[in-house]
Amino acid sequence: MKIVIVIAFVLILASLGSALVFLMRDKGKTNRTVNALALRVGLSILLFLFILIAYKLGWIQPTGIR
Repeated sequence: MKIVIVIAFVLILASLGSALVFLMRDKGKTNRTVNALALRVGLSILLFLFILIAYKLGWIQPTGIR
């Protein structure tokens, strides 16, 4: 489960980085920056929903603050 979450975070950060690269290269002339940021938002929402569903199904358990 931890691996899935780490992979999702890496994909989110990669999408954010690609948006920055597109912003610097295109100077706002194309929609590639918007598409990369939309992908980042979609991945973030999917990760959030995945964590909620995993908790409801009992795949993950809260451990509290230690």
